[in-house]
Amino acid sequence: MDEFAPPSNDERAGALAALTDWLSGLEDNPVVAAVVEDTEAIDRWFVRVNGEAKDVYSVWFELGQRTLAYETYVMPAPEENHAAFYEQLLVRNDSFRELAFTIGSEHAVFLKGRVDLRHVEEEALDRILGSVYAAVELCFQPALRVGFASRFPAENES
Repeated sequence: MDEFAPPSNDERAGALAALTDWLSGLEDNPVVAAVVEDTEAIDRWFVRVNGEAKDVYSVWFELGQRTLAYETYVMPAPEENHAAFYEQLLVRNDSFRELAFTIGSEHAVFLKGRVDLRHVEEEALDRILGSVYAAVELCFQPALRVGFASRFPAENES
């Protein structure tokens, strides 16, 4: 097998089956509020997640020809302290394995990643969802406090 060749139709079908099986099993996961198939796109779903640092967010999964892409919206562009804000996110990117902070439309912040279709299996999907959850929980509040600092009262005020 050529590791650089695109996945075969059978491999894509296997990835689709693994993904849909995994999505249907998420109803027992305590942090998952909902799993919804996007009716306007082919092979695209979102998983609604109940977080702590960020109350609720959606992780989108889209099965392409070669990869499974996943992403979540983290927050809008910072209002202030732009350099420190982006530096913090870039430094955190270094510790991530299969995802990264990115800048999307209107300079909003997203977490995104991709995995080869040949690696789409329950363990990998659990790891992906767990990694997105951990990254949002770890990074959301600190980034918010830097990029929107004037909205938070000073720490030493009573």
